[in-house]
Amino acid sequence: MPLASALTRLRAMNAPVLTRFAPAPTGDLHLGHVVNAIFVWGLARAAGGEVLLRIEDHDRQRSRPEYEVRILDDLDWFGFQADRHPTSEYRAPESGGGRQSARDAIYRTALAPLLARGLIYGCRCSRADLTASADSGAAQPRAERRYPGTCRGLGIAPGEGVAWRLRFDPGEEAFDDALMGPQRQDPAAQCGDLLLRDRLGNWTYQCVASIDDTVQGISAVIRGADLLESTGRQIRLARLIGRPQPAIFAHHRLVMKSSTQKLSKSDRDSGIRDLRAAGWSPDAVIGHAARLVGLPAPEKGIAANDVARLFTVDI
Repeated sequence: MPLASALTRLRAMNAPVLTRFAPAPTGDLHLGHVVNAIFVWGLARAAGGEVLLRIEDHDRQRSRPEYEVRILDDLDWFGFQADRHPTSEYRAPESGGGRQSARDAIYRTALAPLLARGLIYGCRCSRADLTASADSGAAQPRAERRYPGTCRGLGIAPGEGVAWRLRFDPGEEAFDDALMGPQRQDPAAQCGDLLLRDRLGNWTYQCVASIDDTVQGISAVIRGADLLESTGRQIRLARLIGRPQPAIFAHHRLVMKSSTQKLSKSDRDSGIRDLRAAGWSPDAVIGHAARLVGLPAPEKGIAANDVARLFTVDI
């Protein structure tokens, strides 16, 4: 779907446009994050909306304070300023800001009705158990690992040291992605019963992203195409916790290092820190990232507060 059509859809929303930029402090920002920031701020500003900054530090083992500091510094360097939870708030740790690590009580409250209904159960399966399962998709390297329901009927109570899973019965979730067009997904066939909390006590991305988007009133979820397959399960979870009308979703193109591999924090791909050290300006990096995914940025670059104009041209 052309960008202009996506923008028209956002402008026609019945609710104010509120989207989010949600980095995980598990590594430094790279060009893929810049592309996401361009789409988030660009579409939000072009539609007269706002941006919320959320630090997704739900993985306590991998998240590092030093990465958060560098992410906030990079955002300030670029000039990507959030309307809600600006970077200045995160530099006052006592405020909590929008860090997921400070929102445990919110997640428990949101899930309490599902626990009471018996829709959440305890699971003792390890990663090794899932890999060994013939139903997990492990025989196909790029296939999603589907949970085969091993613990579903064992009556294990969710608690400390035990993973939490949400029962997913078969059934499709249909949605019209603002950039990718109509989609139909069956979460039960894709992932099986959804993992909400792991055995170490970490809330999962699928769980907290869905709850936060619901509780924080996010009306437009703008993110990379690698997360398109997550959308149906997040819509279903949001509905179960009380959001009858899902947010608008828009999944944009990724910056790829090959035909099959996206940029990765773990591989230190095209890091912003490296580009800054090499003398790149913020405008030059933003322009370069935009052109990598086909956006009409000028060769001289473009400032963060001007990226909205990239979305007023139908390409």
